[in-house]
Amino acid sequence: MKRTAPSRLPELGATHSPPLRRHTLFWRLFANYFLLILIPVIAASVLAHVLVVRIIEEDAERFNNVMMSRFSEQTDTELQSLKNNMIHNLSTSRLRSALLTPMASSADSERLPELLHSLREQLQQLESVDLVQKAYYYFVHEDLIVDAETYTNKSYYFTSRNTMDLSWRNKLEAELTGKKMMDFIDSPATITALMSYPFNTTTPDVYLLVDVKPDKLKEQIYMPENWVTATAIVDDKGRLISQTGLTEQDQLTLQQRIRTDGIASQFTISDKTGLSFMQSGFDDSWHYISMIDLGTLMKPVYLTRIISWLFVIFFLLVGGLVSYYLSRRLYRPIREIKDGLKSHHFSVEALRNEGDEFDVIKRYSQLIMTENKELFQMVNGMLPIVQEQFFSKILLGQYRDALSIEYYAREIEFAYSNKAARTVLCISFHYDPHVYDSASESTKTFLLIELKDKIHKLAPGLIWLCQTKPDLLACVVQHDQNEDNPEHMADMIRLVLLEYSTYYKATIGIGKTVHAMEELHLSYEHAAAVLKYRGLHSTVEICRSQPSRELQQWDSFLSVQEVNRILNQYKTREYNKLLQSVLDLLEEGKRRDAAAAQMKYLFADVLNTWIRAVESEHNELNVPYYSGLFERMNRCMTWDELKHCFEDIHGFLFRKTETSSRRQQFLEIVNYIHEHYDQELSIEYFAGMTNMSIGHFSRTFKEEVGEKYVEYIAKCRLTKAKHFLLETDMKIDEIAEKVGYWGRNSLIRAFRRYEGITPAKYRSIHQ
Repeated sequence: MKRTAPSRLPELGATHSPPLRRHTLFWRLFANYFLLILIPVIAASVLAHVLVVRIIEEDAERFNNVMMSRFSEQTDTELQSLKNNMIHNLSTSRLRSALLTPMASSADSERLPELLHSLREQLQQLESVDLVQKAYYYFVHEDLIVDAETYTNKSYYFTSRNTMDLSWRNKLEAELTGKKMMDFIDSPATITALMSYPFNTTTPDVYLLVDVKPDKLKEQIYMPENWVTATAIVDDKGRLISQTGLTEQDQLTLQQRIRTDGIASQFTISDKTGLSFMQSGFDDSWHYISMIDLGTLMKPVYLTRIISWLFVIFFLLVGGLVSYYLSRRLYRPIREIKDGLKSHHFSVEALRNEGDEFDVIKRYSQLIMTENKELFQMVNGMLPIVQEQFFSKILLGQYRDALSIEYYAREIEFAYSNKAARTVLCISFHYDPHVYDSASESTKTFLLIELKDKIHKLAPGLIWLCQTKPDLLACVVQHDQNEDNPEHMADMIRLVLLEYSTYYKATIGIGKTVHAMEELHLSYEHAAAVLKYRGLHSTVEICRSQPSRELQQWDSFLSVQEVNRILNQYKTREYNKLLQSVLDLLEEGKRRDAAAAQMKYLFADVLNTWIRAVESEHNELNVPYYSGLFERMNRCMTWDELKHCFEDIHGFLFRKTETSSRRQQFLEIVNYIHEHYDQELSIEYFAGMTNMSIGHFSRTFKEEVGEKYVEYIAKCRLTKAKHFLLETDMKIDEIAEKVGYWGRNSLIRAFRRYEGITPAKYRSIHQ
């Protein structure tokens, strides 16, 4: 890793003074204290305050209702008692006799004074009631009023005995009509109760009027609690029957509220005053009212609020003191750590003097941890590679001394047992030609890594793998001496390799068993040697220690007569016989189950003879091309691959001069591609139509058209796709299907390969 030149750590205290750094640390600690402790304390205080207020309000309402029920029952009882006394007075009096006695002079009129005297006695008994101030009879049809002391005419009575102004007298006399059964009217000084006689007539002859003592009625409705400021009795219209403690302003406010909101049955609060209403049991139109001073009622709430604030302030002071103390204690080691980091060397960018000491320490720590992590990952990533390289050297025979192997193994942490039975299995890979031409090195590398992982899982801890050659993987199996584990493991690996048969063919060679690490190269050499006995079958083949094929059973070279025959056939232009002779050799080798090495030696001699025959006329030796032919033949691992290979080579080396009809045929193929670009255009179809092999058709197409077959089709489809991208609003999936691709991913890959951008990017740029 390339680094900038190391430099000394700059003076980190140059930008900010130490008190500011301690101040920052203090606020960080205090913020944590505030979040963890102070916020719960404040929340608890607020909750306690709300609960206390709620409890006090509920208790006040409940207690107020109890008190109001008590004084309303007492008042209703007194008023009901007064009503009963008035009814009793009218029922038992001698009013009927007095009404029937003529007021003028006559024999019966002499009894009138006696009757009036008895009425006065009854009124005196009624005035003995605590609630009654004055009682008198008002005769409707006579100019007579009788009270407890005297009887006289109405004018004299209201001017001398019961003085009242003319307006009140007129109001009173206006009320004295119709049936009255304990009705009340307000006078300037008192409350007067009315009751008519006879009871059940709408045109009574006499009214009994009783003036109620105001002080006695106020005493009945008075509540001794200090938080009750006033009580009153009102009717439905808001008229005050009686009150105690109400100021004129309170009366106006109460009447205004009753007119606006009506009389509620529940406890209500307005501003700093609470009101409680309760209906009277004596008169349904009456309501008892208590007015509550919330300031007095809420004194416990105010006290609770003060205590809560003191509680919060106490925790605030404690948190500030603790944070200040801890900031002083923590700042000292932080400063010492930061000063100690001055001796380290880092890049200039890492040493930027931003933030406080704590930030600088965190930045340095992160940098150190990052470098250590990178170094650790680098070492761990390289360790398997180093171990595999070391193991490869053991297999190749570079380390043959037990002591040196033990020493190097300890250095790279490679653990092994000195004495154990081990067998080397050599796995030779051959990539399928169709895949091999298009698969990248990265793809083949990933396939190999995946294969190694699956082989490791077959017997964890008992298998070592290393790649000694690009196409050769060595697999070391540790097993018991008396078991056939190598044979069984080879069969298991064969099953794994069959999963990748679409990508490559493989052969497994089993080496001999050894018992020491320094002897592993012998097992490896034996396993690599038996690979030459592999055949040309399409499945994964296992070559055991005792191969069934012997190289001596097959002549791997052409005889002189066969070479001359090939040359003569070429001169006489018997090209079909040249190919037929190769096909006959293939059939003979397949029948005799010849080894791959034997057949390739033989066909290499055949190919060399073909090239000699062709070059005898042209004298233009194309060494790179002919070398590629030999490489292609050597890559063949099956009988079919050898057959197709020599068919293609034969078609190229011995192709006849093509006429203009061939050019016309390819022109028709191109036109067909342009018309059917959205369909499947397989090269096998056109090769069969032109009576060519796939390889021969591909080469001829490039010669006639100027581009490879696959690239020409891809560009043709991309041209159509560009048209749809710019001229229509179709989605990428629809366009891909429209131009002959299986899906959007295939279209995107083709676009990136030939255009360097995605279809969506192409559309956005050109629109």
